[in-house]
Amino acid sequence: MNLFLRTIFLTLLFDLTFVTAWKSSAFPSQPVLVPQRTSYIVHTLNTSRPAHFLTQNEWYSSLIRSLPHSNKPDATVPKPRIFYVYETAIQGFAATLTPEEAQMISENDGVIGVYEDVMFNIHTTHSPEFIGLNPDYGIWKESNLGDDVIIGLLDTGIWPESQSFNDSGLNPVGPRWQGECEVGIRFNSSMCNNKLVGARFFRAGAEAIFGSQVSDNDYLSPRDHLGHGTHTSSTATGSPILGANFYGQETGTAQGMAPNAKIAMYKVCWGAIGCASSDILAAVDKAIEDGVDILSLSLGSIQMIPYYNDAIAIGVFAAERHRIFVVCSAGNSGPHLTTVVNTAPWITTVAAGSIDRTLQANLTLGSGEVLFGESLYFGVISGIEMLPIISISFCYSDVLIASEIMGKIVVCRDATVSTGFLIQAAGGAGLVSINVDPSLGETIVAKRYTLPSLSLGYDESRKLIAYMNSTMEPMARLEYDGHTVIGKNRAPQVAFYSSRGPNYEMPELLKPDILAPGNNILAAWPSETPVSGDPSDPRRSDFNIMSGTSMACPHVAGTAALLRHLKPTWSPAMIRSAMMTTALVLDNRDRPIVAADNSQDATPLAFGGGHVYPQAALDPGLVYDAGFEDYAQWLCKLNYTSEQMRRFVSLPINCSHVHYDHSWDLNYPSFVVVFKNQTGHRVVRRRTLMKVSDFPENYTARVVNLSAEKVSVKVRPEMLDFVGTYEKRDYTVEFKSKIGANTTVEYGFAYVIWENKEHQVKSPVVFIWDAVSVFK
Repeated sequence: MNLFLRTIFLTLLFDLTFVTAWKSSAFPSQPVLVPQRTSYIVHTLNTSRPAHFLTQNEWYSSLIRSLPHSNKPDATVPKPRIFYVYETAIQGFAATLTPEEAQMISENDGVIGVYEDVMFNIHTTHSPEFIGLNPDYGIWKESNLGDDVIIGLLDTGIWPESQSFNDSGLNPVGPRWQGECEVGIRFNSSMCNNKLVGARFFRAGAEAIFGSQVSDNDYLSPRDHLGHGTHTSSTATGSPILGANFYGQETGTAQGMAPNAKIAMYKVCWGAIGCASSDILAAVDKAIEDGVDILSLSLGSIQMIPYYNDAIAIGVFAAERHRIFVVCSAGNSGPHLTTVVNTAPWITTVAAGSIDRTLQANLTLGSGEVLFGESLYFGVISGIEMLPIISISFCYSDVLIASEIMGKIVVCRDATVSTGFLIQAAGGAGLVSINVDPSLGETIVAKRYTLPSLSLGYDESRKLIAYMNSTMEPMARLEYDGHTVIGKNRAPQVAFYSSRGPNYEMPELLKPDILAPGNNILAAWPSETPVSGDPSDPRRSDFNIMSGTSMACPHVAGTAALLRHLKPTWSPAMIRSAMMTTALVLDNRDRPIVAADNSQDATPLAFGGGHVYPQAALDPGLVYDAGFEDYAQWLCKLNYTSEQMRRFVSLPINCSHVHYDHSWDLNYPSFVVVFKNQTGHRVVRRRTLMKVSDFPENYTARVVNLSAEKVSVKVRPEMLDFVGTYEKRDYTVEFKSKIGANTTVEYGFAYVIWENKEHQVKSPVVFIWDAVSVFK
């Protein structure tokens, strides 16, 4: 896909309301943003710098001057220029180049990679309580709410005036912090405080591609125009705000997962343009220098890019080397398989689920049947008489005839906020948004309609359609009292939009890693930004409700901050392991977590290790650790060339000693076994466990094999004894397929559990047969 088409497809989608609108083509027309130039990230190897250049910058400038751009008469071809120099995440620079010039640059000695600059899209009163956090005991109390841990967020900026970022009672940031508050439009250094300790903005990459369009609808500063960054940062570490609500709904104390942690905002996403990979890499480069502890990126590409060509995967690999915990959203392309993004093993990848809070609204039919949906309508709907109800498949302006809908409740498929504006303007009395796609299931992404309204899941939508087909004069009544209901519904459920595995780039590595709250999450919002994102919407609020894996990601970032405060010597892999192996696979009814798109039991392909449970992650008993050398050896096993390997590791790596018969034995807290289609195919995996508990312990292996008729599983040894803290023990697992070449089975599942009376260390297992067919 060329850059123009890719950019159109990656136009900014800042929450699932916009995603749904985009898919249904019902969102009001947006300006078509046409790339004006092309730019590239040039990755260099410092040790190859010619001796006659005293600095890297001299060398880079020489590479640009060597290009024959001066001989090009076409004035539309830009003069190449360097707009970033990278020093920490990678060594190299970003520059405006034509494809031909990029090829010329790549042929120079010392240039080990040239990556096209691509555009990425940006993929809570009750959620901390829902996942078990309590101020009186456990990880919140013991970590002092994540005090002094610094979370860096790469996003759309921040609204510093929000009360979620007040610094009451917080200590000043320590001397290890080297960040700053950059001055720009409506933003000055005094806007930072003991909560918001740093704010930077990066636009050169976006400007290199789109020119002045970057500033057309955004602030040239760290200030947030869209709201996404304000929402995610307050979800991760917002200060407690009593009585927070969205027009009276979801009232409670809004606070982040780590309320005493500090925020560093790196604005890399711009209006309808999105987020340029060169800007993201520059922000990662600076965040490492500044001294963040956690990096949270609620963004991603819809492209499946090999790790060795993924500038972001390469950049955050350097962050992991600096012991920075990196967490990213899994993407909003579910429920289809093989859609998960941000899949490198040094990234913790987060899927989105629901919480046990319902914005309940009822639709009483003329037959007396009551249908249950959800609504974000601000008013109270009660005691209204039955009204005629009319169905319009797709509610575009050219099919909304006022004489047909005046005084009626209009039923629309996947209606958007803009649909509501049109219906209200035409005299409609109400709106019901229905879902007729069974793959989208029962997840309801509540929308901010301005007229009496509600949204129905798939099952309730079918009931409504059946009723309307059964009578010549269908009638209905909307009922809503403006209150939310907690604890009524099963939760968590995996949201339909949450991207699923297998991992396209490397199926033997399970992604996503973990599930966290992401659907209908209340958090801070810029007070001058329309709550629906529609410029014609006059409504404003200090809080807003959004949905997506973007909202799930900061929940895990905040949890990691709590663990980092208490376990400062733990590696990022140990923190990830603690969360994955203690995650919950049962919901609030003690039944298996289901997928909202089909109401069937969800699998590790949807939720990884399970739903994050911070209290248990504080004391996991055992962890799976990995670091720079482990990841380097894993990259060796991908059969990367020496040139591709040097993009991750500057020093030569000897891959000759790697044992390819156990080629996927990265010490990860999960397993994926790909079987050949032959009966009796045997696969052995090796793992190493480290004890992090305080006392000597013995563990026994237990296998929960959900596919026992298809696979046999044997753990050796069956018992492990640990004495000292940080002591390690190895074990192997033998998997043997019982089914053969004629099978139509593609997947199976199991759990390998090490347990005693105090701890249970649980690893999900995925079996795949005929891996080639999985990715057709």
